[in-house]
Amino acid sequence: MAENPAFVSVKLPAELVNQAREASQTMRRSVASQIEYWATLGKALEHAGLTTSDSQALIARQERAPYTLSPPASGLSPDLDDLQGHVVALAKSGALADRTQQAVATNRAKRGKDPKAA
Repeated sequence: MAENPAFVSVKLPAELVNQAREASQTMRRSVASQIEYWATLGKALEHAGLTTSDSQALIARQERAPYTLSPPASGLSPDLDDLQGHVVALAKSGALADRTQQAVATNRAKRGKDPKAA
């Protein structure tokens, strides 16, 4: 058995897995990829300075309502509002879509699935 396996199994609450399954269909990800995405996003928010009260407010809001893809309510913190504004501006300008397409093409090329991609 390898000392550092590439993948390990963990037990997760069924509700979280069901929410990930629902969101993954919309985003065209696997359930595992959706949970990994959420974990990566959470790490990035913590690294960006998400406060404990912001975290608690986000979690409480999520537990009150079913998972939706709508933007979070304003007023959690100025930093989160700025981040949301930046993401919305990137989406409106088309830069977010361009960067996403570039990232997908690069990942496919690395896996050898798209020889035309850089």
